[in-house]
Amino acid sequence: RTGRQVLVSRATMLLLQRATSARAARRVVSGAARLRAQCYSTSLADVELAAPQPAPLCALLEEEQAMAEAASRFARERVGPVVQSMDEAGKMEADVIDGLFEHGLMGIEIAEEHGGCGATFTAACLVVEELAKVDPAVSVMVDIHNTIINNCVSRWASPELQREWLPRLASDTLGSFCLSEAGSGSDAFALRCAARRDGDDYLLSGEKLWISNSAEAGVFLVMANAAPEKGHRGITCFVVPREAAGLRVGPKEDKLGIRASSTCPVLLDDVRVPASAVLGEVGAGYRYAIEILNEGRVGIGAQMVGLAQGALDRTLPYLHERRQFGTPLIEFQAVAHEVADLTAELHAARLLVYDAARRQETGTPLVKEAAMAKLIASRVAEKTASKCIELLGGVGFTKEYGVEKLYRDAKIGAIYEGTSNIQLNTIAKLVSAQYK
Repeated sequence: RTGRQVLVSRATMLLLQRATSARAARRVVSGAARLRAQCYSTSLADVELAAPQPAPLCALLEEEQAMAEAASRFARERVGPVVQSMDEAGKMEADVIDGLFEHGLMGIEIAEEHGGCGATFTAACLVVEELAKVDPAVSVMVDIHNTIINNCVSRWASPELQREWLPRLASDTLGSFCLSEAGSGSDAFALRCAARRDGDDYLLSGEKLWISNSAEAGVFLVMANAAPEKGHRGITCFVVPREAAGLRVGPKEDKLGIRASSTCPVLLDDVRVPASAVLGEVGAGYRYAIEILNEGRVGIGAQMVGLAQGALDRTLPYLHERRQFGTPLIEFQAVAHEVADLTAELHAARLLVYDAARRQETGTPLVKEAAMAKLIASRVAEKTASKCIELLGGVGFTKEYGVEKLYRDAKIGAIYEGTSNIQLNTIAKLVSAQYK
Protein backbone atom coordinates (compact mmCIF):
# COMPACT_ATOMS: atom_id res chain seq x y z
CA ARG A 1 0.00 0.00 0.00
CA THR A 2 1.04 3.61 -0.53
CA GLY A 3 1.63 5.99 2.33
CA ARG A 4 -1.72 7.68 1.66
CA GLN A 5 -3.53 4.35 1.94
CA VAL A 6 -1.81 3.57 5.24
CA LEU A 7 -2.82 6.98 6.62
CA VAL A 8 -6.43 6.40 5.58
CA SER A 9 -6.48 3.04 7.40
CA ARG A 10 -4.95 4.51 10.56
CA ALA A 11 -7.33 7.47 10.58
CA THR A 12 -10.27 5.13 10.03
CA MET A 13 -9.36 3.03 13.06
CA LEU A 14 -9.06 6.13 15.28
CA LEU A 15 -12.46 7.41 14.17
CA LEU A 16 -14.05 3.98 14.65
CA GLN A 17 -12.82 3.89 18.23
CA ARG A 18 -14.70 7.14 18.86
CA ALA A 19 -17.88 6.10 17.04
CA THR A 20 -20.83 5.96 19.41
CA SER A 21 -23.19 3.88 17.28
CA ALA A 22 -23.34 1.55 14.32
CA ARG A 23 -24.67 4.39 12.17
CA ALA A 24 -21.68 6.57 13.08
CA ALA A 25 -19.33 3.69 12.38
CA ARG A 26 -20.99 3.13 9.01
CA ARG A 27 -20.38 6.76 8.03
CA VAL A 28 -16.72 6.46 9.00
CA VAL A 29 -16.22 3.27 6.99
CA SER A 30 -18.13 4.64 3.99
CA GLY A 31 -15.94 7.75 3.90
CA ALA A 32 -12.80 5.68 4.27
CA ALA A 33 -13.84 3.48 1.35
CA ARG A 34 -14.16 6.53 -0.89
CA LEU A 35 -10.73 7.79 0.17
CA ARG A 36 -9.17 4.39 -0.46
CA ALA A 37 -10.72 4.30 -3.92
CA GLN A 38 -9.15 7.66 -4.69
CA CYS A 39 -5.79 6.42 -3.44
CA TYR A 40 -5.94 3.30 -5.57
CA SER A 41 -7.12 5.16 -8.67
CA THR A 42 -3.99 7.32 -8.64
CA SER A 43 -1.45 4.72 -7.61
CA LEU A 44 -2.33 1.32 -9.07
CA ALA A 45 -0.21 1.89 -12.14
CA ASP A 46 2.88 2.32 -9.97
CA VAL A 47 2.22 -0.41 -7.39
CA GLU A 48 2.95 -4.10 -7.87
CA LEU A 49 -0.02 -5.93 -6.38
CA ALA A 50 0.82 -8.77 -3.99
CA ALA A 51 -0.98 -12.09 -4.31
CA PRO A 52 -4.01 -12.22 -1.98
CA GLN A 53 -3.41 -14.13 1.22
CA PRO A 54 -6.12 -16.27 2.86
CA ALA A 55 -7.32 -14.78 6.12
CA PRO A 56 -8.35 -16.60 9.32
CA LEU A 57 -12.08 -17.31 9.56
CA CYS A 58 -12.31 -14.93 12.51
CA ALA A 59 -10.74 -12.03 10.57
CA LEU A 60 -13.22 -9.17 10.37
CA LEU A 61 -13.61 -6.11 8.19
CA GLU A 62 -13.26 -2.76 9.98
CA GLU A 63 -16.99 -2.16 9.50
CA GLU A 64 -17.86 -5.57 10.97
CA GLN A 65 -15.67 -5.00 14.01
CA ALA A 66 -17.23 -1.58 14.54
CA MET A 67 -20.76 -2.99 14.41
CA ALA A 68 -19.86 -5.78 16.83
CA GLU A 69 -18.44 -3.24 19.27
CA ALA A 70 -21.51 -1.01 18.94
CA ALA A 71 -23.79 -3.99 19.63
CA SER A 72 -21.67 -5.02 22.61
CA ARG A 73 -21.92 -1.52 24.13
CA PHE A 74 -25.66 -1.40 23.56
CA ALA A 75 -26.10 -4.84 25.13
CA ARG A 76 -24.14 -3.87 28.24
CA GLU A 77 -25.59 -0.41 28.71
CA ARG A 78 -29.19 -0.69 27.52
CA VAL A 79 -30.11 -4.39 27.69
CA GLY A 80 -28.14 -5.62 30.69
CA PRO A 81 -30.00 -3.54 33.31
CA VAL A 82 -33.41 -4.89 32.23
CA VAL A 83 -32.63 -8.52 31.34
CA GLN A 84 -34.02 -10.01 34.54
CA SER A 85 -37.13 -7.82 34.68
CA MET A 86 -37.97 -8.56 31.03
CA ASP A 87 -37.50 -12.28 31.62
CA GLU A 88 -39.74 -12.25 34.68
CA ALA A 89 -42.42 -10.19 32.93
CA GLY A 90 -42.13 -12.12 29.67
CA LYS A 91 -42.15 -8.83 27.79
CA MET A 92 -39.73 -6.90 25.62
CA GLU A 93 -39.18 -3.32 26.76
CA ALA A 94 -40.24 -0.81 24.12
CA ASP A 95 -37.19 1.27 25.02
CA VAL A 96 -34.92 -1.63 24.03
CA ILE A 97 -36.60 -1.98 20.63
CA ASP A 98 -36.43 1.77 20.02
CA GLY A 99 -32.77 1.80 21.00
CA LEU A 100 -31.93 -0.98 18.59
CA PHE A 101 -33.43 1.03 15.73
CA GLU A 102 -31.72 4.24 16.89
CA HIS A 103 -28.33 2.53 16.90
CA GLY A 104 -28.71 1.14 13.39
CA LEU A 105 -28.87 -2.48 14.53
CA MET A 106 -32.15 -3.30 12.78
CA GLY A 107 -31.16 -2.46 9.22
CA ILE A 108 -27.72 -4.02 9.04
CA GLU A 109 -27.85 -5.35 5.48
CA ILE A 110 -30.48 -2.96 4.15
CA ALA A 111 -28.97 -0.72 1.47
CA GLU A 112 -27.97 2.78 2.49
CA GLU A 113 -30.39 4.25 -0.06
CA HIS A 114 -33.21 2.81 2.07
CA GLY A 115 -31.75 4.02 5.37
CA GLY A 116 -29.84 0.88 6.32
CA CYS A 117 -26.18 0.25 7.02
CA GLY A 118 -25.44 -1.67 3.82
CA ALA A 119 -23.20 -4.01 5.82
CA THR A 120 -22.44 -7.71 5.43
CA PHE A 121 -24.28 -10.82 6.54
CA THR A 122 -21.33 -11.53 8.83
CA ALA A 123 -21.88 -8.15 10.46
CA ALA A 124 -25.48 -9.14 11.18
CA CYS A 125 -24.32 -12.43 12.73
CA LEU A 126 -21.77 -10.58 14.88
CA VAL A 127 -24.47 -8.26 16.20
CA VAL A 128 -26.67 -11.28 17.00
CA GLU A 129 -23.74 -12.94 18.79
CA GLU A 130 -22.88 -9.87 20.88
CA LEU A 131 -26.48 -9.30 21.97
CA ALA A 132 -26.86 -12.98 22.91
CA LYS A 133 -23.98 -12.71 25.36
CA VAL A 134 -26.26 -10.48 27.43
CA ASP A 135 -29.78 -11.58 26.44
CA PRO A 136 -30.60 -14.24 23.81
CA ALA A 137 -34.23 -13.01 23.77
CA VAL A 138 -33.20 -9.62 22.40
CA SER A 139 -30.73 -11.36 20.12
CA VAL A 140 -33.29 -13.58 18.40
CA MET A 141 -35.62 -10.63 17.82
CA VAL A 142 -32.80 -8.81 16.04
CA ASP A 143 -31.76 -11.99 14.19
CA ILE A 144 -35.21 -12.69 12.74
CA HIS A 145 -35.70 -9.07 11.75
CA ASN A 146 -32.33 -8.76 9.99
CA THR A 147 -31.58 -12.18 8.50
CA ILE A 148 -35.12 -13.15 7.52
CA ILE A 149 -37.50 -10.19 7.23
CA ASN A 150 -35.12 -7.57 5.86
CA ASN A 151 -33.39 -9.98 3.52
CA CYS A 152 -36.66 -11.35 2.13
CA VAL A 153 -37.83 -7.85 1.28
CA SER A 154 -34.42 -6.74 -0.04
CA ARG A 155 -34.02 -9.81 -2.21
CA TRP A 156 -37.44 -10.59 -3.66
CA ALA A 157 -39.90 -7.74 -3.05
CA SER A 158 -40.93 -5.46 -5.90
CA PRO A 159 -39.27 -2.02 -6.08
CA GLU A 160 -42.56 -0.53 -4.84
CA LEU A 161 -42.66 -2.78 -1.77
CA GLN A 162 -38.99 -2.09 -1.10
CA ARG A 163 -39.55 1.66 -1.19
CA GLU A 164 -42.55 1.30 1.10
CA TRP A 165 -41.09 -1.08 3.68
CA LEU A 166 -37.29 -1.06 3.76
CA PRO A 167 -36.97 2.48 5.21
CA ARG A 168 -39.47 1.53 7.91
CA LEU A 169 -37.78 -1.80 8.64
CA ALA A 170 -34.50 0.08 9.09
CA SER A 171 -35.93 2.83 11.30
CA ASP A 172 -38.96 1.90 13.38
CA THR A 173 -40.99 -1.14 12.26
CA LEU A 174 -40.34 -4.66 13.55
CA GLY A 175 -41.07 -7.58 11.24
CA SER A 176 -42.44 -11.07 11.85
CA PHE A 177 -42.23 -14.23 9.69
CA CYS A 178 -45.43 -16.30 9.60
CA LEU A 179 -44.76 -19.83 8.37
CA SER A 180 -45.50 -22.43 11.10
CA GLU A 181 -48.98 -23.80 11.78
CA ALA A 182 -50.51 -26.46 14.01
CA GLY A 183 -49.99 -29.13 11.36
CA SER A 184 -46.87 -27.75 9.70
CA GLY A 185 -43.77 -27.53 11.86
CA SER A 186 -40.85 -29.54 10.51
CA ASP A 187 -43.13 -30.37 7.57
CA ALA A 188 -43.40 -26.66 6.85
CA PHE A 189 -45.03 -27.00 3.44
CA ALA A 190 -48.06 -28.83 4.79
CA LEU A 191 -49.47 -25.43 5.73
CA ARG A 192 -53.21 -24.87 5.33
CA CYS A 193 -53.35 -21.07 5.39
CA ALA A 194 -55.10 -20.12 2.15
CA ALA A 195 -54.92 -17.14 -0.18
CA ARG A 196 -58.10 -16.83 -2.25
CA ARG A 197 -58.17 -14.49 -5.24
CA ASP A 198 -60.94 -11.90 -5.15
CA GLY A 199 -60.75 -9.48 -8.07
CA ASP A 200 -57.52 -7.52 -7.81
CA ASP A 201 -57.01 -8.66 -4.21
CA TYR A 202 -56.30 -11.77 -2.17
CA LEU A 203 -58.18 -12.89 0.94
CA LEU A 204 -55.92 -14.63 3.49
CA SER A 205 -57.44 -17.09 5.95
CA GLY A 206 -55.80 -19.39 8.47
CA GLU A 207 -53.96 -19.56 11.77
CA LYS A 208 -50.22 -19.35 12.29
CA LEU A 209 -48.56 -20.67 15.46
CA TRP A 210 -45.26 -20.07 17.29
CA ILE A 211 -44.71 -16.76 15.52
CA SER A 212 -41.75 -14.83 16.91
CA ASN A 213 -41.79 -11.01 17.20
CA SER A 214 -45.55 -11.07 16.62
CA ALA A 215 -46.59 -9.07 19.70
CA GLU A 216 -44.49 -6.07 18.68
CA ALA A 217 -44.37 -6.44 14.87
CA GLY A 218 -45.69 -3.78 12.54
CA VAL A 219 -45.53 -5.97 9.45
CA PHE A 220 -45.91 -9.70 8.80
CA LEU A 221 -44.55 -11.84 5.98
CA VAL A 222 -47.33 -14.42 5.69
CA MET A 223 -46.92 -17.71 3.82
CA ALA A 224 -50.25 -18.85 2.34
CA ASN A 225 -51.21 -21.21 -0.46
CA ALA A 226 -52.70 -19.39 -3.44
CA ALA A 227 -53.11 -22.61 -5.47
CA PRO A 228 -53.69 -25.62 -3.19
CA GLU A 229 -54.10 -27.92 -6.21
CA LYS A 230 -50.40 -27.32 -6.95
CA GLY A 231 -49.30 -28.41 -3.50
CA HIS A 232 -46.25 -26.58 -2.13
CA ARG A 233 -45.81 -24.84 -5.49
CA GLY A 234 -48.83 -22.72 -4.68
CA ILE A 235 -47.27 -21.28 -1.52
CA THR A 236 -46.92 -17.52 -1.82
CA CYS A 237 -45.49 -14.86 0.49
CA PHE A 238 -47.61 -11.79 1.30
CA VAL A 239 -46.56 -8.55 3.00
CA VAL A 240 -49.31 -7.76 5.51
CA PRO A 241 -49.34 -4.62 7.71
CA ARG A 242 -50.42 -5.08 11.32
CA GLU A 243 -53.41 -2.81 10.90
CA ALA A 244 -54.91 -4.97 8.15
CA ALA A 245 -58.56 -5.74 8.92
CA GLY A 246 -59.02 -9.34 10.00
CA LEU A 247 -55.46 -9.85 11.30
CA ARG A 248 -55.28 -10.60 15.01
CA VAL A 249 -52.34 -11.52 17.23
CA GLY A 250 -53.26 -13.98 19.98
CA PRO A 251 -51.90 -14.21 23.54
CA LYS A 252 -48.22 -14.84 24.14
CA GLU A 253 -46.96 -18.32 24.96
CA ASP A 254 -45.65 -18.78 28.51
CA LYS A 255 -42.25 -20.19 27.61
CA LEU A 256 -39.32 -21.87 29.38
CA GLY A 257 -36.71 -19.53 27.93
CA ILE A 258 -36.19 -16.43 25.74
CA ARG A 259 -39.25 -15.23 27.59
CA ALA A 260 -38.98 -11.57 26.58
CA SER A 261 -39.14 -12.61 22.92
CA SER A 262 -42.81 -12.76 22.00
CA THR A 263 -44.21 -15.99 20.55
CA CYS A 264 -47.90 -15.81 19.63
CA PRO A 265 -50.48 -17.24 17.27
CA VAL A 266 -51.42 -14.98 14.36
CA LEU A 267 -55.00 -15.37 13.12
CA LEU A 268 -56.10 -14.28 9.64
CA ASP A 269 -59.82 -13.99 8.95
CA ASP A 270 -60.31 -13.01 5.30
CA VAL A 271 -57.50 -10.47 5.49
CA ARG A 272 -57.71 -8.49 2.26
CA VAL A 273 -54.44 -7.51 0.61
CA PRO A 274 -53.82 -6.19 -2.91
CA ALA A 275 -52.01 -8.32 -5.47
CA SER A 276 -49.15 -5.82 -5.17
CA ALA A 277 -48.58 -7.16 -1.63
CA VAL A 278 -47.23 -10.43 -3.04
CA LEU A 279 -43.54 -10.65 -2.21
CA GLY A 280 -41.75 -11.87 -5.32
CA GLU A 281 -43.62 -14.33 -7.53
CA VAL A 282 -46.89 -16.10 -6.90
CA GLY A 283 -46.12 -19.73 -6.03
CA ALA A 284 -42.45 -19.07 -5.19
CA GLY A 285 -42.94 -18.73 -1.44
CA TYR A 286 -41.71 -22.25 -0.72
CA ARG A 287 -38.43 -21.50 -2.52
CA TYR A 288 -37.97 -18.22 -0.66
CA ALA A 289 -38.65 -19.92 2.68
CA ILE A 290 -36.11 -22.68 2.03
CA GLU A 291 -33.40 -20.23 1.04
CA ILE A 292 -33.97 -17.68 3.77
CA LEU A 293 -34.30 -20.27 6.55
CA ASN A 294 -30.95 -21.76 5.56
CA GLU A 295 -29.47 -18.33 6.24
CA GLY A 296 -31.60 -17.91 9.35
CA ARG A 297 -29.99 -21.04 10.78
CA VAL A 298 -26.62 -19.33 10.59
CA GLY A 299 -28.10 -16.47 12.62
CA ILE A 300 -29.39 -18.92 15.24
CA GLY A 301 -25.92 -20.47 15.30
CA ALA A 302 -24.52 -17.01 16.07
CA GLN A 303 -27.09 -16.57 18.83
CA MET A 304 -26.09 -19.88 20.41
CA VAL A 305 -22.38 -19.03 20.18
CA GLY A 306 -23.05 -15.72 21.92
CA LEU A 307 -25.11 -17.46 24.61
CA ALA A 308 -22.29 -19.92 25.34
CA GLN A 309 -19.75 -17.12 25.50
CA GLY A 310 -22.00 -15.18 27.84
CA ALA A 311 -22.20 -18.18 30.19
CA LEU A 312 -18.42 -18.48 30.28
CA ASP A 313 -18.02 -14.73 30.78
CA ARG A 314 -20.25 -14.92 33.86
CA THR A 315 -18.53 -17.99 35.24
CA LEU A 316 -14.78 -17.44 34.78
CA PRO A 317 -14.44 -14.47 37.19
CA TYR A 318 -16.15 -16.49 39.92
CA LEU A 319 -13.77 -19.42 39.38
CA HIS A 320 -10.86 -17.07 40.01
CA GLU A 321 -12.44 -15.46 43.09
CA ARG A 322 -13.99 -18.46 44.81
CA ARG A 323 -11.55 -20.43 46.95
CA GLN A 324 -11.86 -23.90 48.46
CA PHE A 325 -9.20 -25.54 50.57
CA GLY A 326 -7.26 -22.27 50.23
CA THR A 327 -7.09 -22.53 46.42
CA PRO A 328 -8.99 -20.67 43.66
CA LEU A 329 -11.36 -23.06 41.90
CA ILE A 330 -9.72 -22.42 38.53
CA GLU A 331 -6.46 -23.91 39.83
CA PHE A 332 -8.01 -27.31 40.40
CA GLN A 333 -7.10 -29.38 37.36
CA ALA A 334 -10.57 -30.87 36.94
CA VAL A 335 -12.09 -27.38 36.81
CA ALA A 336 -9.40 -26.05 34.46
CA HIS A 337 -9.88 -28.99 32.10
CA GLU A 338 -13.63 -28.44 32.07
CA VAL A 339 -13.10 -24.80 31.08
CA ALA A 340 -10.58 -25.81 28.42
CA ASP A 341 -13.04 -28.29 26.87
CA LEU A 342 -15.85 -25.74 26.80
CA THR A 343 -13.59 -23.09 25.29
CA ALA A 344 -12.34 -25.38 22.53
CA GLU A 345 -15.85 -26.55 21.63
CA LEU A 346 -17.13 -22.99 21.59
CA HIS A 347 -14.34 -21.91 19.25
CA ALA A 348 -15.15 -24.77 16.89
CA ALA A 349 -18.83 -23.76 16.87
CA ARG A 350 -17.93 -20.14 16.20
CA LEU A 351 -15.78 -21.13 13.22
CA LEU A 352 -18.65 -23.15 11.76
CA VAL A 353 -20.93 -20.11 12.05
CA TYR A 354 -18.41 -17.69 10.56
CA ASP A 355 -17.63 -20.04 7.69
CA ALA A 356 -21.33 -20.38 6.84
CA ALA A 357 -21.75 -16.59 7.04
CA ARG A 358 -18.91 -15.98 4.58
CA ARG A 359 -20.39 -18.59 2.27
CA GLN A 360 -23.64 -16.64 2.21
CA GLU A 361 -21.78 -13.48 1.22
CA THR A 362 -19.91 -15.16 -1.65
CA GLY A 363 -22.89 -17.07 -3.00
CA THR A 364 -21.29 -20.40 -2.13
CA PRO A 365 -23.71 -23.26 -1.33
CA LEU A 366 -24.27 -23.37 2.42
CA VAL A 367 -27.19 -25.71 3.10
CA LYS A 368 -25.00 -28.36 4.76
CA GLU A 369 -22.75 -25.79 6.44
CA ALA A 370 -25.71 -23.84 7.84
CA ALA A 371 -27.20 -27.05 9.24
CA MET A 372 -23.87 -28.00 10.83
CA ALA A 373 -23.40 -24.54 12.30
CA LYS A 374 -26.83 -24.53 13.93
CA LEU A 375 -26.61 -28.15 15.11
CA ILE A 376 -23.20 -27.83 16.75
CA ALA A 377 -23.70 -24.32 18.11
CA SER A 378 -26.98 -25.30 19.78
CA ARG A 379 -25.35 -28.35 21.37
CA VAL A 380 -22.40 -26.30 22.57
CA ALA A 381 -24.67 -23.62 24.02
CA GLU A 382 -26.76 -26.10 25.98
CA LYS A 383 -23.71 -27.97 27.28
CA THR A 384 -21.81 -24.80 28.18
CA ALA A 385 -24.69 -23.25 30.09
CA SER A 386 -25.28 -26.52 31.95
CA LYS A 387 -21.62 -27.00 32.86
CA CYS A 388 -21.29 -23.37 33.94
CA ILE A 389 -24.12 -23.86 36.42
CA GLU A 390 -22.25 -26.85 37.83
CA LEU A 391 -18.99 -24.91 38.01
CA LEU A 392 -20.72 -22.07 39.85
CA GLY A 393 -22.23 -24.53 42.31
CA GLY A 394 -25.04 -23.27 44.51
CA VAL A 395 -24.96 -19.70 43.20
CA GLY A 396 -25.30 -21.04 39.65
CA PHE A 397 -28.67 -22.50 40.59
CA THR A 398 -29.93 -19.08 41.63
CA LYS A 399 -30.79 -16.10 39.43
CA GLU A 400 -27.94 -13.99 40.82
CA TYR A 401 -25.40 -14.76 38.10
CA GLY A 402 -27.84 -15.09 35.21
CA VAL A 403 -26.49 -18.43 34.00
CA GLU A 404 -29.69 -20.27 34.93
CA LYS A 405 -31.50 -17.98 32.49
CA LEU A 406 -29.01 -18.80 29.76
CA TYR A 407 -29.52 -22.49 30.51
CA ARG A 408 -33.27 -22.05 29.98
CA ASP A 409 -32.68 -19.96 26.87
CA ALA A 410 -30.31 -22.51 25.33
CA LYS A 411 -32.91 -25.26 24.94
CA ILE A 412 -34.70 -23.50 22.10
CA GLY A 413 -31.59 -23.80 19.92
CA ALA A 414 -32.37 -27.46 19.26
CA ILE A 415 -35.95 -26.64 18.26
CA TYR A 416 -36.60 -23.50 16.25
CA GLU A 417 -35.59 -22.76 12.64
CA GLY A 418 -35.30 -26.51 12.09
CA THR A 419 -34.96 -29.07 14.87
CA SER A 420 -31.67 -30.85 15.47
CA ASN A 421 -33.10 -34.01 13.88
CA ILE A 422 -33.97 -32.05 10.74
CA GLN A 423 -30.41 -30.68 10.64
CA LEU A 424 -29.03 -34.20 10.97
CA ASN A 425 -31.27 -35.38 8.11
CA THR A 426 -30.07 -32.51 5.93
CA ILE A 427 -26.39 -33.13 6.65
CA ALA A 428 -26.67 -36.90 6.14
CA LYS A 429 -28.54 -36.50 2.84
CA LEU A 430 -25.98 -34.10 1.40
CA VAL A 431 -22.99 -36.13 2.56
CA SER A 432 -24.48 -39.33 1.18
CA ALA A 433 -25.11 -37.68 -2.18
CA GLN A 434 -21.39 -37.07 -2.57
CA TYR A 435 -20.71 -40.79 -2.69
CA LYS A 436 -23.49 -41.92 -5.01
